[in-house]
Amino acid sequence: MKVMLVDDEPFILEGLSVLIDWEAEGCEIVKKAAGGQEALEYLQQHTVELIITDIKMPEMTGLELIEQIRSAQLSDAYVIILSGYHDFTYAQQAVRYHCMDYLLKPVQRDSLVELIHRIQKDVKQTERDAEHNRQIQEAYLKQALFALLRGEQEEEHISFVRKHLNPGAGEIRYLHICPADVSMAEELSDSELRVVRQQIYDSLLSFFQGENAGYCIKDAAEYEEAYEIGFIYCQHMADNRKMSLNHFLNRMSDHLNHELPFPVILLVGKAVDNMARLSRSYSTACILRSFHGFRAEKSIYYYEEDVQIRKGTAVLCKQSLDRLISAVAQNDTSLINSSIDDLFQEMEQMGMERDLVSMNTNYLLFQLIHLAVEQDETINQEEVMSYISEKAFDSTITRGSRAHLRRFSNEYAEYLIQLRKNVSRGVLLEVEREIRERFAENLTLRELSKKYYVNSSYLGQLFRKKYGQSFKDYLSAYRINEAAQQLLKTDKKISLIAEEAGYRDTDYFISKFIEQKGCTPSKYRKNNGECGFAE
Repeated sequence: MKVMLVDDEPFILEGLSVLIDWEAEGCEIVKKAAGGQEALEYLQQHTVELIITDIKMPEMTGLELIEQIRSAQLSDAYVIILSGYHDFTYAQQAVRYHCMDYLLKPVQRDSLVELIHRIQKDVKQTERDAEHNRQIQEAYLKQALFALLRGEQEEEHISFVRKHLNPGAGEIRYLHICPADVSMAEELSDSELRVVRQQIYDSLLSFFQGENAGYCIKDAAEYEEAYEIGFIYCQHMADNRKMSLNHFLNRMSDHLNHELPFPVILLVGKAVDNMARLSRSYSTACILRSFHGFRAEKSIYYYEEDVQIRKGTAVLCKQSLDRLISAVAQNDTSLINSSIDDLFQEMEQMGMERDLVSMNTNYLLFQLIHLAVEQDETINQEEVMSYISEKAFDSTITRGSRAHLRRFSNEYAEYLIQLRKNVSRGVLLEVEREIRERFAENLTLRELSKKYYVNSSYLGQLFRKKYGQSFKDYLSAYRINEAAQQLLKTDKKISLIAEEAGYRDTDYFISKFIEQKGCTPSKYRKNNGECGFAE
């Protein structure tokens, strides 16, 4: 704790500096000021946590010094007033200026040490309270943002987000920031995916030099195996740097790709004019995620450019596409391959312009989604789009190429076969058992789908249909509930409980616990399981 001593008598300053072992008490005397003016000048350039000042000094009294410090907001340090006058009026004024205490000269060593201990205890409690409030606010902001992404128009969510993010006027866009090579992420474990997301998140914060952290969203997507970071772009970010949107995002992309050990892409959703419409931008970014696998490779994709089609410039090869879609539905490999050859031949004859390819691939993808929904109308269409996004992308093949589309179409035909099989009841019972017995392990939907011979995306859809949430959310809730029981029934350390529940990172465990229970694990234990969100 940095301490400044203020007194016009040199021998008093020296006496205070040797009265106690400051270092042993966790303090460092950083300034011995001979008067109020010298103290003010020091505080304009430096910070201290404790000021000990005489009350009777020429030119400026101790009370006048504190009044100027508080009015100019130079410091919120704790203050101890020293005086040789036992005058209650001085004590009253000292309290008014938020002084910690009032000591009479000659200062007694034990009295000073006791005051320092009180201050240190108060500092620690203040820091704990501030950290707890920060975690609560962060968790509530995350919940409010997720509600807006889902399209919920609750005024409390909108006002909370506006208050804490202050998006300002102008356009707002939702961005997905993810590895360019999605196939790289497919084989990663949950812990490895968290490392990837954390690397992107940290690099994004470094681009803003610590600012705008609230606009960066980890774990935003509801899909299984998610690996991207979400980001909310507001126009003032570019305006403050005197840049256009394109210039700003290009700078961001260059920074991320320079810092990260793997290339990333930016998927930029449609512009909206306020936070209440954020879900519209989010949904278009999700669509863009599904489509970008068929596009020419680049680092930034804009919904308006890469999904929307300019009128009068493209022709739909409907007959060839419908023949391909029928072949996929029949799982006829030979017909799939010949239909793709016919489609590309037709597009080549038309010049293979970007808008032409874009419209035809969009039509194909939407029809394939419709094919899946025909198998079961309760299937989550976004889950199917997630599957399409994952399987349509392969960095080793030129995206949009004939070989790429051939491989994807045959895999999707197999996916449809899985959808036709009524395997949900038996498999879900097995998955439930696996979670009960192995919740602390690094369980993934991909591992379980391989074990029980079910397509991972379809298994994810079955799980969401039955439980109303994703596999990861269900597993996370199960782990947190198990940890909550341990908090109430045992005196184990929180770090040990976190590890036994499957969390190797205690900070991440605390964050997830706050999300689900509304308070920190320590407060949950202290209040016997009762706590809730505080705005």
